[in-house]
Amino acid sequence: MRPGADGGQGKGRDPSGDARHRVLEQDPGEAPGTGPGRAVSSRERLARAALTRIIEPGDERGGRWLRECGAVELIRRITTRDGTAEQLSGMTPKRLAGYRLRAESADPGRDLSVVAALGGRFICPGDREWPSQLDDLADARPTGLWVRGPRDLRLWALRSVAVVGARACTPYGSHMAAGLGAGLAELGWVVVSGAAFGVDGAAHRGALAVGGATMAVLACGVDVPYPRGHAELIGRMAEQGLVIGELPPSDHPTRSRFILRNRVIAALTRGTVVVEAEYRSGSLVTARCAQRLGRFTMGVPGPATSGLSAGVHELLRGEGILVTDASEVAELVGNIGELAPARRGPVHPRDLLDAVSARVLDALPYRGAVSGRDVARAAGTSTDEALGRLYELHSLGFVERDGDGWQLTPRPTCNGDARRGGT
Repeated sequence: MRPGADGGQGKGRDPSGDARHRVLEQDPGEAPGTGPGRAVSSRERLARAALTRIIEPGDERGGRWLRECGAVELIRRITTRDGTAEQLSGMTPKRLAGYRLRAESADPGRDLSVVAALGGRFICPGDREWPSQLDDLADARPTGLWVRGPRDLRLWALRSVAVVGARACTPYGSHMAAGLGAGLAELGWVVVSGAAFGVDGAAHRGALAVGGATMAVLACGVDVPYPRGHAELIGRMAEQGLVIGELPPSDHPTRSRFILRNRVIAALTRGTVVVEAEYRSGSLVTARCAQRLGRFTMGVPGPATSGLSAGVHELLRGEGILVTDASEVAELVGNIGELAPARRGPVHPRDLLDAVSARVLDALPYRGAVSGRDVARAAGTSTDEALGRLYELHSLGFVERDGDGWQLTPRPTCNGDARRGGT
């Protein structure tokens, strides 16, 4: 047992001393959950794993201390009552007491073993697999990421797009999210979302349906299937794709953790697409975070009368960009040459006429025949020019002769449904 602050044992012993031993005094060799290609030392990894239990995601004070002290020293200060923790800028007695209470139960070796048993790992800044775009979050950057799945997180994140939206989405929202997920996956993009009900689940399933790549960012431990109704979906992603999170094994989500999770989705991906969102929506938090980070922000429009599209429309009135399918998303976030197909309505034979021929054709009345002279007057051209164009139009089947006059060729009606009310 470690001597207490008064030099004895038992009474006066630092209550967080056991946690300190677990974090700092484990075997410095290869820790569970590590492997080839990882540049972070075992002590650093253990300390960061412990900090995921002590410091909440997105805690910028903790991120600043981590940057200034390093993970091992920060753990030492928190778990040792030598007065150095109190010297940290912004540290208060209340905050420190909370950190030390959490540190008592921190056992990073156990957490690493639990995740390793699931085929997972814990990656840190400095690891080959660490996505460097997360560094854009500065002091709000994750301490580390718990990962399940066989894929390389850094490589997958390089070509990824977030698709987020309402949990209680409409059938339209579900349809659009699934279509975006499938379309982006077929174009070679990784679909990232939060595994929630509604839009998130539809986007994940759309990607999986075409054998594509998809990744879930959870607001809980990667061993916790949340929501429970998506346990099978999360399991499929852990087997075929990736499931990641900032929180250690067994930790459960809270409202604030959902909001803070969204910054990881925004930073990890090249752009965020919002499909249905009310004015007060976590999906809009993701989109605004993406905007602040310089990522592309997109929205799928919906009915103007739908409250579930009101937030998206507000986003589109600002800096958001309207998209309707995967090819438009890829054109925006992709490389040079990834262009969406041109959008246009059907091409009619009349559209192929030159300007003068089109004016001559327009000069003919809907019913009845007129002379070439009358056509020339109405078309603003000479009689000879009008007659020449009329003969061309006759050969193309647009007009026909009626004695000395000219008239439009009658068009067959479909199912007896004749046109009414003009042309």
